[in-house]
Amino acid sequence: MSDAVRTLRLAPGDNVVVLVGPVAAGAPVELPGAVVAAPADLGMGHKLACASVAAGERVVKYGAPIGRATRDIAMGEHVHLHNLASEYTASHGRGG
Repeated sequence: MSDAVRTLRLAPGDNVVVLVGPVAAGAPVELPGAVVAAPADLGMGHKLACASVAAGERVVKYGAPIGRATRDIAMGEHVHLHNLASEYTASHGRGG
């Protein structure tokens, strides 16, 4: 069994995966079809790109767009506020 930290792709069309446990910078991380070095110390649930994402392209998680890349994101790179503009619009709790 690999000592790489596992990830979970939540839906087939997702271009990000989530970490199933914490990882130290430089440690091996499993992506679909590849193993990459962790880009930083990251906690469980953080997102990594499992494919290259061009600036302006939608980032997809749970099979739905969650935002757009604010710059090019390389496969294996941490996806978070520094390179993602959220498109999340809360709809729960609204009267209607």
